[in-house]
Amino acid sequence: MKIINKFYPHALVILGFVIVSLIYFYPVLQGKQIYQSDIAQYTGMAKEQNDFRAQEHEEPYWTNAAFGGMPTYQLGAKYPHDYIGALDDVLRFLPRPADYLFLYFLGFYGLLLVLKIDPLKAFVGALAFGFSTYLIIILGVGHNAKAHAIAYMPLVIAGVILVFQRKYVWGGLLTMFAAALEMNANHFQMTYYLLIFLLVLSVYFIYERIKEKDFKALGFAFGTFAVAAIFAVGSNATNLMATSEYAKFSTRGKGELTFNPDGSRITENSALSRAYITEYSYGITESFNLIAARIFGGSNHENIGTDSKMYEFMVQQGVPAVQAQDFVSGMPTYWGDQPIVAAPAYIGIVVFFLAVLALFIDDRKIKYAFAIGAAVSLVLSWGKNFSVLTDFFIDYVPMYDKFRAVSSIQVILELCFPVLAIMGLQSFFQLKEKEIAKAQKGLIESGALSLGIIIILFLCKSMFSFTGASDGYFLESYGPGFVDALKEDRKTLFSADLLRSAFFIVVVFGVFWFFIKGKVSSTVALTVVSICMIFDLFFIDKKYVSSKDFVSKQEIEYPFQQTPSDTKILQDTTQYRVFEVNGNMSSARASYFHHSLGGYHAAKPRRMQQLFDYQIAQNNVEVLDMLNVKYIIQTDKEGKEFPTINPNANGNGWFVEGLKLVTSPDAEMKALGNLNTKKVAIFNIHENAEKFKKARLRKNWDARGTITLQVYKPNYLKYQSDNLQDGIAVFSEIYYENGWNAYIDGKLTNHFPVDYVLRAMEIPGGKHTIEFKFEPKVIQTGGTITLLSSVGMLLLLVCGIYFEQKKKVAK
Repeated sequence: MKIINKFYPHALVILGFVIVSLIYFYPVLQGKQIYQSDIAQYTGMAKEQNDFRAQEHEEPYWTNAAFGGMPTYQLGAKYPHDYIGALDDVLRFLPRPADYLFLYFLGFYGLLLVLKIDPLKAFVGALAFGFSTYLIIILGVGHNAKAHAIAYMPLVIAGVILVFQRKYVWGGLLTMFAAALEMNANHFQMTYYLLIFLLVLSVYFIYERIKEKDFKALGFAFGTFAVAAIFAVGSNATNLMATSEYAKFSTRGKGELTFNPDGSRITENSALSRAYITEYSYGITESFNLIAARIFGGSNHENIGTDSKMYEFMVQQGVPAVQAQDFVSGMPTYWGDQPIVAAPAYIGIVVFFLAVLALFIDDRKIKYAFAIGAAVSLVLSWGKNFSVLTDFFIDYVPMYDKFRAVSSIQVILELCFPVLAIMGLQSFFQLKEKEIAKAQKGLIESGALSLGIIIILFLCKSMFSFTGASDGYFLESYGPGFVDALKEDRKTLFSADLLRSAFFIVVVFGVFWFFIKGKVSSTVALTVVSICMIFDLFFIDKKYVSSKDFVSKQEIEYPFQQTPSDTKILQDTTQYRVFEVNGNMSSARASYFHHSLGGYHAAKPRRMQQLFDYQIAQNNVEVLDMLNVKYIIQTDKEGKEFPTINPNANGNGWFVEGLKLVTSPDAEMKALGNLNTKKVAIFNIHENAEKFKKARLRKNWDARGTITLQVYKPNYLKYQSDNLQDGIAVFSEIYYENGWNAYIDGKLTNHFPVDYVLRAMEIPGGKHTIEFKFEPKVIQTGGTITLLSSVGMLLLLVCGIYFEQKKKVAK
């Protein structure tokens, strides 16, 4: 009976999370799925991989459908012995995206329990965290891996806190499993930001233990973390090793070229350019939309309704009312510093008010760790708008230059503020009679600070320009009347959302004041404040992600419709590539139907992207020929799509007369600008000399032979060669050293890179069978480590439970 009494509140809370998740995303109960633009692109990228898996019942680990060819390590590859992934599947049992919302709630609830918050307030706090606008928006656009990683952050933090609180067994186990799940989510940028916050949290606890002179506790804590980290990393070894290997091949690795496409010198040595890293930098003043959602216009696609100045302007211009109404349903009202914003990163004014209250009345010093973590997150999110700190991190902090969109570090702030808010909520209700004065003083100070910020912003309205980065385009295209109407609507949103936030502050302040004066009970006060906190966020979220975003299951499974161009091209059953000009290497639509040069990924193959920027974008048709681009999808002047055939495509493989020897990647790229790829291949002797006998480099080769592709699979290619004498064969396949093996008549044979991205090999005279097999050692090695680590985690779990039970019995 005691066990039931102990656990039934938590069971009710978990049931409540399930119900709330399903209610918010209720179309999933009708069999519908949310349309996520990024997931549609992923579906296009991964189609060949998924089709192969379904047909062959094995993993290819390579796809030729995107960017000419790349590993599938970051495309949902399934690895052997992924038992942590299986555990994650159990936790995410609800239909997507309700599963991620449930995971938000569950993880944050666990953190609040560790902070000694009672179940009811922890339930409310978990809802406040999960409904933070940014966390809902990323589900709407399809940043599933990001949402996945964010959801496990609170549990990792909870485990770390337990360990520092000297609960080494339970804390160590929670840290180990939560960290393993966090890494399994496969969004290393979010995990990196989590580590930054854990550093802040650790500094706080180290300071506390040093003050207590308890160095033994510090030793035990870091020993526990070491064990937890080893097994958490080990249980994700395959993914981590494969990702690390691919990162060097991708745009996240440092490039080899020293000049830009325009010929200018590259002056930065970071993995990504500084401009690219900081493109999405939060404006310093824009940060106030954390507490007043649309003071900077909300989004680039805002519904401003028929009461707007824009609607009035359109009607005055003679636009029919129905068309004008449709037009104002998606206006570019956002006027902040970022290029594109789907919604403001609103944390909730009630959450902010309660967090400030915690800083005034909560006696637990851990609040300062969360406050500092939030402050660091906010300042780093400013990016180029606070370049002194950002440049320091890019130049000196390891791996910081691997990630873009610095504004997304605000996820730490969006975690810290709800923690502080519930700490403040609990502390306020726990104040004893003799501390009423403290509660009253803290309430007045919190109200004055929160409402004061809103009032100051309102009074400073005339100081803002309300001018967006794209207004010059609108002025040129639609005239000054359009821009003036747009600015007026921005001003309206500014004032309306400040008044909205002020209203919630006044309501919450009033309820707390009446509670202090004994006019309302604690139950009534808690209920009203909780409703205000959740519904404040709920109604903002619904402006950006709602039932209208759900479509039928079939539309999700088949996100791209076959065009007449696709139909015509697919009549050709040979192996070739397609270049969709409008895709511009940034769309996976063509990848859904063909082997495409383009694709959609945050970490593209670096050399293919460079090849596009330096050669294809400069109309170098020879590069398309060597990549075996047989069809080009273009559009005419009327916007109608049509395919053209490239009769000069080099084919799947060909013999060349000789090698053009160069000594640097720069020379390789420049040589491609004027090269007959059918006769000559470029070989970088400086980087790859060991892959070829020097005495044979300058030999004239027999180019009269033929090579025919007989069998195609993503991870297996079989050719038949026929040449009278020894020759050098070039294959229109991407060179990837870590996995592709070449065989001639079943014997492993050396192959080497040519033409900056392709693979080649020496083939003896006569008829031979040539095979390329993708056999990445990283999968086998990582799989073994993952298996051993998973077994070790299970043993630690069993031993931990046994030890704690034995200790409990002894007591």
